[in-house]
Amino acid sequence: MNAPINAPKLYDCRDAFATTLERLAAENETIVAVCNDSVGSSKLGGFKAKFGERLVNVGIAEQNMVGVAAGLANGGRLPFVCAAAPFLTGRSLEQIKADISYSNANVKLVGISSGMAYGELGPTHHSIEDFAWTRVLPNLPVIAPCDRIETAAAVEWAAAYNGPCFLRLSRVGVPDLLPEGHKFELGKANLLRQGSDVTLIANGTLTHRILKAAEILAERGINARVLNLATVRPIDEDAIIAAAKETGAIVTAEEHSIFGGLGSAVAEVVVDNAPVPMKRLGVPGVYAPTGSAEFLLDEFGMAPTAIADAAQSLIRRK
Repeated sequence: MNAPINAPKLYDCRDAFATTLERLAAENETIVAVCNDSVGSSKLGGFKAKFGERLVNVGIAEQNMVGVAAGLANGGRLPFVCAAAPFLTGRSLEQIKADISYSNANVKLVGISSGMAYGELGPTHHSIEDFAWTRVLPNLPVIAPCDRIETAAAVEWAAAYNGPCFLRLSRVGVPDLLPEGHKFELGKANLLRQGSDVTLIANGTLTHRILKAAEILAERGINARVLNLATVRPIDEDAIIAAAKETGAIVTAEEHSIFGGLGSAVAEVVVDNAPVPMKRLGVPGVYAPTGSAEFLLDEFGMAPTAIADAAQSLIRRK
């Protein structure tokens, strides 16, 4: 099927990650990549060609991979650990807790193909629990960039940051949303659209969908504020509280379970500071079935029109 005329170009955020990592590695010889037999899916082919001696492929042994990275960090290296998000987090959570978070090791965890990007491979390959698992850990910033520009900026930030972090990257193509040269600020939301009737909040692959939903709402005479909340921890409480007080209703959308993820993080801030009606869109506490990521997002009520409908319904509760 041909793309619609004037459709925005879509980019794989893994490419921006890989290109940025290679550039940083050329400038900083302490940078190493550690992976679990995922050179291809992590887009590390260029890194391997240029810095083969600085690529550690441990094979399909994710717990060992995280431990190796912690040891490399203790030895003065700057490891970027690259693996499919469901296996990096699910299989290695104890090591992430003890060796990375508790030890405050300078390790950058990069969860590739997050959310339902591996949709056709089924529930075992969906990563719809990783926000919940990682954002509860102290010392571990949790970041989900919305496009290739924010991905590159977040990788630059991570390399300069003295401490661990978790970067959540999809393989699903997304359009550019932020301006070239954007600088990533930990814990700061990006206001993508001003509005006073309701606030739409997302990150990662859902951000461009809530922008489309805001356009649909505008056609209905509803003025929606749009926030890209790339940092799930530490979260931008000021932006959330302002949105609650100024718009009176909040809809969150995420490629994650509605339990423990972005929506839960936003709700915690709202209920403590400025209670308003909320709707959390995401996977409703079930194992997502097999199917493409686009199909599954639509199936779980996160097509732009469905998001707009949820927002419009929520406004009636204000």
